[in-house]
Amino acid sequence: MVSNLLIAVIGTGYVGLVSGACFANLGHDVICVDIDRERIADLNNGKVPIFEPGLEDLVDEGRRQSKLQFTADLKLAVGKADVVIIAVGTPSREADGRADLSFVHAAATAIGKYMKSSAVIVTKSTVPVGTGDEVERILREARPAARFEVVSNPEFLREGSAIEDFQQPDRIVVGVQSERARSAMAELYAPLVDRGTPLIVTGRRTAELTKYAANAFLAMKVTFINEIADLCERADADVEELAEGIGLDSRIGPKFLQAGPGFGGSCFPKDALALVKVGQDFGSPLRLVEATLSINGARKRAMGRKIIAAAGGEVHGKRIGVLGLTFKANTDDMRDAPSIPIIETLVEAGAKVSAYDPEAPKAAKALLPAVRFARNAYDAAADADVLVVITDWAEFRRLDFEALRDVMRTPQIVDLRNLYDGDDMRQYGFRYEGAGKSSASELYAPSQARISIPEQAGKRKARTTP
Repeated sequence: MVSNLLIAVIGTGYVGLVSGACFANLGHDVICVDIDRERIADLNNGKVPIFEPGLEDLVDEGRRQSKLQFTADLKLAVGKADVVIIAVGTPSREADGRADLSFVHAAATAIGKYMKSSAVIVTKSTVPVGTGDEVERILREARPAARFEVVSNPEFLREGSAIEDFQQPDRIVVGVQSERARSAMAELYAPLVDRGTPLIVTGRRTAELTKYAANAFLAMKVTFINEIADLCERADADVEELAEGIGLDSRIGPKFLQAGPGFGGSCFPKDALALVKVGQDFGSPLRLVEATLSINGARKRAMGRKIIAAAGGEVHGKRIGVLGLTFKANTDDMRDAPSIPIIETLVEAGAKVSAYDPEAPKAAKALLPAVRFARNAYDAAADADVLVVITDWAEFRRLDFEALRDVMRTPQIVDLRNLYDGDDMRQYGFRYEGAGKSSASELYAPSQARISIPEQAGKRKARTTP
């Protein structure tokens, strides 16, 4: 029988809160701690400060079963914990783009004051290679005689599906320096390992680098298909069919091959930039990752120009409706959202923008002060000369397209997520333009001649939005 551990999680942001709730769901006793007393009060009152499907229910369940607690008292949280997890933010420094480790170092300093001498300290924050060494130095300075262990355990949680990613992960990566640390991490994740999840044990520095490498690779994959999408538009080809053709190659795979307006969010831009800086620090430049960031940044503005071109090359005084503001569906995260530079490009060109997003936070209004925030998709489309899809929320698939067409001044859609079938939209009376697709109806409809796919390959149709 797997023993339950007492876990302290430092930080109740996205990673800390999701991880804490999920560890409690595995049967461990979890105390989440944060210096933000207002946030702790909200959590103790059942108010979850971030939108993530299923998280509120998981937090409520943990609290009901007395497996999950929230406190601002670091001593209470850390003093008796078997495992202390550092899950604080590591934002990019404005000066040079490197990861800001000040919160990690502050957490390590505080942990050193109160931790059990035999505690295992786990860094789950995304950090540059070598950070674990510095954390260990800080702790050793505070508690020279203690028998603690420092472990790297990067998270691979996608916003919008984080709970599933935690409970059914592709793999668990732990970077350890001793057999004792390996045993402790195996115990921590025993319920998942028992279900067949691979536990990858590496050195600490390798684990730290693994997270950055994974995100940078996925970012490159997104950027690759977006460049191919541009080529498809010019060559009168279809990027979705192309992606299917290469995605069925087991060496490539179908995920992250959906053309779009560019990647954003809290991970890909920040982590890719931090990895570039790590490469520079070690005298090993990462030219592919550097190019990925440059191309992605340029693409977002290019999507604004694409919309302007679709509107006849001029949007001054015209109304543009926008569906979706968050960087992806099923999250309220606006960090590095493609919608921001796209809308800024439109506003700078004189457009009047009305936007709707099901979960965009109040902060979106500060980020996009020139935008009129609509009540729903139809309100956003009202009197619009062009309607633009930026985020692929599920509710946008289920619109009444006749009603949508009737409220627009000009029935025209620019679909940056390829949410709709172009021929269907044209039958509804829209002028339609997707990403990486011919703007004209296909002479030969591919749907009439789909290839035969074995049943076990059916999962390939699932979309994975970066």
